[in-house]
Amino acid sequence: GAGKTTLMNILFGHYVADEGEVRVAGPDGTLVPLEPGSPHAALEAGIGMVHQHFALAENLTALENILLGTGSLFSPRRAPAGARVELEALMRRSGLVVDLDTRVSRLSVGEKQRVEILKALYRKARVLVLDEPTAVLTPQESEQLFATLKALAAQGLAIIFISHKLAEVLSASDRVAVLRHGRSVADLPTGDCDRQKLAELMVGHAVTQSLREPGKPGAILLSLARVSAGSGRDAIRDVDLDLRVGEILGIAGVSGNGQGTLARLLSGLVEPEAGHLALDGAALEAGDPGAMISSGIARIPEDRHRDGIVGAMSVAENLVIEEIRSSRYQRFGFLDFSAIADRAREAIAAHDIRCPGGDAVSRLLSGGNIQKIVLARTLDAHPRVVLAAQPSRGLDIGATGEVHRRLLDARGRGAGVILISEDLDELFALADRISVIHRGRLSQPLPAEVLDRARVGLMMAGHDHEETAA
Repeated sequence: GAGKTTLMNILFGHYVADEGEVRVAGPDGTLVPLEPGSPHAALEAGIGMVHQHFALAENLTALENILLGTGSLFSPRRAPAGARVELEALMRRSGLVVDLDTRVSRLSVGEKQRVEILKALYRKARVLVLDEPTAVLTPQESEQLFATLKALAAQGLAIIFISHKLAEVLSASDRVAVLRHGRSVADLPTGDCDRQKLAELMVGHAVTQSLREPGKPGAILLSLARVSAGSGRDAIRDVDLDLRVGEILGIAGVSGNGQGTLARLLSGLVEPEAGHLALDGAALEAGDPGAMISSGIARIPEDRHRDGIVGAMSVAENLVIEEIRSSRYQRFGFLDFSAIADRAREAIAAHDIRCPGGDAVSRLLSGGNIQKIVLARTLDAHPRVVLAAQPSRGLDIGATGEVHRRLLDARGRGAGVILISEDLDELFALADRISVIHRGRLSQPLPAEVLDRARVGLMMAGHDHEETAA
């Protein structure tokens, strides 16, 4: 929510700035204004952009995707033979190797990203913008990507990459610009800053990190036995899972390998096709969100805007929406608006929800403040099980620290926490045990202390997975 993607969309012509202009070097090196609101003008000026969510036609080959939009149907440059020769030379120079004749639907996530970058380079991009380029990659793929980007930069390509992951910013960039609340607050050589300084610049004050203390997990609280659900790539198959009292169980995986279906299953939004769920040894009524909430299972959904709040409702209404039928907020069948307002004032103060008051429309709040609403509603009820799906995605480091502190507090109270995250730093900071999900199958959980990023990354890519599969 700091304005990073908005700024890059202005650069690429998706948005028109209210004020100011973008200038780009012309053929003679003189800076000239770029036509606003025109992706075509940006492409012609040599600006290429790779979005976090790829814009590829899955039913076409890599070659066909690269050629799309490069000219008229009768342009000689569209001739596949000539384009293939040019692209093969480009792949040799850049190190971005992909099978040009393979349908995009059959490529890995990392290969799809290479196709997107090749699209930009084929169009003679001089400036390449990448929005959260590692969000869908394993650690090994991320390292390979940045090695490639450094090689391209050495050949003269200018690269902007958007990220809130401090480690990759410090390791991969020459210079770092920091945005906060839509304003540029710093622009300095990477060698002049460290994690702490960047964190402080991002949030405007000193940041303290919550650290997990060794715990003593208790008895099994929640269990899944041979559970299958969903369809397609995001399905889960024969999943076994045991969550203990006072434990954070981390689940790592590249996006789209079944963690979404697992989260929906534990939220009661999908029914299992096979297998059993149990809480304290008693069967759970799967496929019923209300029953899950009544059983003491709370959720922090992956998409806080779509699934975490009702955007048109007020902050106060969203804070009580999951317990609106309780006697605390009803009298003789009518809502007790005074009690709802009291709850809102209490939560806003306790969780530092930055808003005008309980009557504020929730969708107008920043992502971090919407997440605080979800955390207050979820964790203040002291649930027995907390499902946290990508709980810090898109949050600045200050808001992330607050999320981590609340999850560790829940663990300390004896709750069991299932943390689904694509951020390995987050998993290693919080989880007592870590499992990896790959193509819908969950590995046997191992203590975080015996794992490292390299091994987890290999398991996320499907290597070393069968040895530890449940």
